[in-house]
Amino acid sequence: MADQTSTGLIDPALADAAEGPELLAAELRLQRPRRTPRHQHARGQLLGAHSGLLRIEIGDLHWLLPAGHIAWIPPALPHALASTAAFDGWSLYFSASACSRLPAVPRIVQPGALLQAAVLRALQWPHLALDAAQTRLAGVIADEINASPPLPLALAQPRDRRLRRIAAALARAPHDNRSLEDWAAANGLSSRSLARIWQAETQMTPNQWRQRLRVLLALPRLLAGEPVTRVALSMGYDTPSAFIALFKREMGITPARYGKGDGGD
Repeated sequence: MADQTSTGLIDPALADAAEGPELLAAELRLQRPRRTPRHQHARGQLLGAHSGLLRIEIGDLHWLLPAGHIAWIPPALPHALASTAAFDGWSLYFSASACSRLPAVPRIVQPGALLQAAVLRALQWPHLALDAAQTRLAGVIADEINASPPLPLALAQPRDRRLRRIAAALARAPHDNRSLEDWAAANGLSSRSLARIWQAETQMTPNQWRQRLRVLLALPRLLAGEPVTRVALSMGYDTPSAFIALFKREMGITPARYGKGDGGD
């Protein structure tokens, strides 16, 4: 079934109204993949998925937003969104004045119980001016976003067309363990040139980039309950221990705890 293209979770005119109600809520459920072309709006956007997986493009960065996590996109920041399968998601749009209390740069966080409960309450509100209690709850949401440490769920994409081909191939087959020399030879580069360009364009070595990619691709599978060993082997690791060590280094917790929805200490 073909992807569904959408302009957003909310009427673009409302999303681009900097003033008006401090917070506007919207939800969207689709049975097939969804793509939103690159766009921007005057309001800041807090978004997440009840189920499914979102890819967010911001400049040369690709962010992966698994269900159960929340992304913050400041106002006037161009971005594109895509889900890879059925989509059940939501957004909260904050007015320009409310955004002054929120981070100036995008981030992805794993929400605690208070933030989750506050978002669920806000999603029930009509598009009207907030009363005193709602205004206080909107402030709690902003405080919780500020207090939540950002997760390393962004991956810079190389701009060089040869490196982009390699990046796309690795995304399709993260278990591919070909060496740097093999990738370079297959794309008309020396291994030294490949490493130099990759570092300059992504601020990561090729190996660091591939490790981060594997962690990102593992997240939705772990949350879906797949065994750690199966995920590790499918990512090209001979034993689970190397994957577990990498995952803990990147995410701060073990993959088993992450899969149980445990945000760590």
